[in-house]
Amino acid sequence: MDLLAAVKERTLLLDGAMGTELISRGFRPGGPPEDWNATRPDDVAAIHAAYFAAGSDIVQTNTFGGSRPKLAAYGAGGRVAELNEAAARLAVAVRDRDCPGRLVAGDIGPTGTFVAPMGDADPDELRDGFAEQAAALVAGGVDLVHVETMFDLAEARLAVEGVRRTAPDLPLMVSLAYKPSPRGYRTMMGVDPQTAADALLAAGATIVGCNCEITATDMGELVEELREASGRPVVAQPNAGAPRLEDGATVYDETAEHFAGLVAGFPGHGAGIVGGCCGTTPAFIAALAAKLGR
Repeated sequence: MDLLAAVKERTLLLDGAMGTELISRGFRPGGPPEDWNATRPDDVAAIHAAYFAAGSDIVQTNTFGGSRPKLAAYGAGGRVAELNEAAARLAVAVRDRDCPGRLVAGDIGPTGTFVAPMGDADPDELRDGFAEQAAALVAGGVDLVHVETMFDLAEARLAVEGVRRTAPDLPLMVSLAYKPSPRGYRTMMGVDPQTAADALLAAGATIVGCNCEITATDMGELVEELREASGRPVVAQPNAGAPRLEDGATVYDETAEHFAGLVAGFPGHGAGIVGGCCGTTPAFIAALAAKLGR
């Protein structure tokens, strides 16, 4: 598919948070969320179905932590192929049953390790790991890949290279996490939107963007910067407001209506794909779909 052509025709709607929905169904720390692709597939399928019903054009697989380093922390490093392919097949099956013609994105998150000078991770091993995860997602039938919530541009670039080794022709979205600073929007490592866009597009990304870390209130200006930096429509997924702890649980206070009212304005700032990150639910996506006139 030609993702750039599609987003120039109309704004595409992503889904919202997967983790928020897993927690609402009983997931608790102690094992990888990706294990539910094998042990509780009906719950994962129900989440995808709810997002499609809310209006999502694209749902993302339950594989944010599906890389070998992330799974290895739970003693599941040898299950990369199994859990990623299962996740992709689950999402594709729901799509084919409920909404033929819509899309499934293979979701790839950070590994939690860093290359020099911030850490001692081996770049070749990271690249190989991303290629391994992408291969399983492709085997499961995804239509595109989303590398998201990246804090380190070096790791994000390795992820792009790994995905491109496995899937040279699939559309590839890459989203970094930015925060406002006295010098403008920057990643945790101090990388600005222009530097990130140049590096990621040169490495093989189709579309760049931003997600997590900040609210919809703060993200509109960042979307404009990324649109100008990349010269093409961008992807944007803000959180459901600022998180706070209540009785040991993370709570987001923003309403679906307020979120939707802000994010529906993002296409005017240069977004071609919009959705939600932490704290957002199918209700947020349904409200956003309504604001977009779906």
